[in-house]
Amino acid sequence: MKIIGLMSGTSVDGIDAALVDLSGAPDQLQLQLIGFHTYTYPPEIRQAILEVCAGKEVGAEQLITLDDQIAAVFAEAAIKIQKQFGKAELIGSHGQTIFHRPPRNNLGFSWQLGRGEAIAALTHLPTVSNFRRADMAAGGQGAPLVPKIDAYLLAHPTKHRCVQNLGGIGNVTYLPPTSKPDWENYVIGWDTGPGNVLLDLAIQKLTDGQQAYDQDGVWAAQGTPHLELVHQWLEDPFISQLPPKSTGREYFGVAFLEKCWQQAEQFQLSEADWLASLTEFTALTVIENYRQFLPQMPDEILLCGGGCRNGYLRDRCKLLRGEFQLARPMGRG
Repeated sequence: MKIIGLMSGTSVDGIDAALVDLSGAPDQLQLQLIGFHTYTYPPEIRQAILEVCAGKEVGAEQLITLDDQIAAVFAEAAIKIQKQFGKAELIGSHGQTIFHRPPRNNLGFSWQLGRGEAIAALTHLPTVSNFRRADMAAGGQGAPLVPKIDAYLLAHPTKHRCVQNLGGIGNVTYLPPTSKPDWENYVIGWDTGPGNVLLDLAIQKLTDGQQAYDQDGVWAAQGTPHLELVHQWLEDPFISQLPPKSTGREYFGVAFLEKCWQQAEQFQLSEADWLASLTEFTALTVIENYRQFLPQMPDEILLCGGGCRNGYLRDRCKLLRGEFQLARPMGRG
């Protein structure tokens, strides 16, 4: 079956569209990538999304308009990828998260704009959406969504693997060897903490919005991490919180970055040192989650998401990884 997958992550970089041919039972799943492209948001829509995510108060009509706009650009992405790579039979659309509240003493809630019924009407294709809400209503975290598909596509017969996503937020899927009896019941996944989000926000702060991110981590690589400060940030309770757990911009966002900025001021760091420290913190949140919560260290890590294109962040993960091996980076937004 030829299916289009659509999503935009925490970084709000654009709409990732993939056309795939999916076949086989879950334990013999076959997936062929036919075509993939990232379609950038119009700047005014991206800005509106970021403002809502940052807590800007907007009325119902404004939210409805933004939902319409997001659905329209998602539908446009689906139409464009079919023109380039061929017709699809179905769309699966994650939508654009604007709010995520993990369950604690109450039911969690996750809100995605870009409603599926509008995409279906615009593309004339059946569209599946709202993936997170049923899981959260049943007491789940609603994130990360990928462990099940990771398990069927990426698990190895003899190796313990981790799939580490470095999107706006970082998340991990642990995959035991498929030769292990009842191996599927040992697959676990959770959010590890910030991925690109703090680094991107820091760049935007330092450049007054003229630059969206630090390409390849070049600016951060010019600095030296301030380890006392980094370890102070690692005392954040989310890092030591037991899985399953999830997070988002609501937690690791503008307010968190401002706290990091204020704490750094007493050390009189250069801009590059501050960026290097944030990068070190991001890498260590991954490592600490592995050390504290994995049943064992993996034989391989499959690194994916936009953060795998940040050479400095990737190198810090390698240097801090201890005894586990970093696999060749994979592209997953």
